Amino acid sequence: MNDNKTLADFLPKLNTEGELILGDLKDSALKPITKQDVIDKILLIDDPELGINIYDLGLIYELNIENNNIEVLMTLTTVNCPVADTMPNDIAKKIATIDDCGQIKVKLTFDPPWTKDMMSEDAKLALGY
Repeated sequence: MNDNKTLADFLPKLNTEGELILGDLKDSALKPITKQDVIDKILLIDDPELGINIYDLGLIYELNIENNNIEVLMTLTTVNCPVADTMPNDIAKKIATIDDCGQIKVKLTFDPPWTKDMMSEDAKLALGY
């Protein structure tokens, strides 16, 4: 059986907007995914240098869900972040574990730039701010 697929067919893709795309677009959902479902998965992902989850660090700017297709707009603590190449994919893969999940798009932005003021009170306390 040769369907002419290559490794690239199984890897996340970037669209012209610079969004990482994982999974297939859904037209409808049997069980709707909630924002809290997505947040619960994101809470499991820690910044490797700070040891605080990326949601409490304030790195997630927007979460949009339509027909279980999920869009995430996020930033990093710095433009030179060493996980800039891998973090969007890690987030998409973690979200993809939600039952009946459709397509996931993760887009990085640095506008506005991240500041310590974006952290939750828990994150500020953990880091001594």
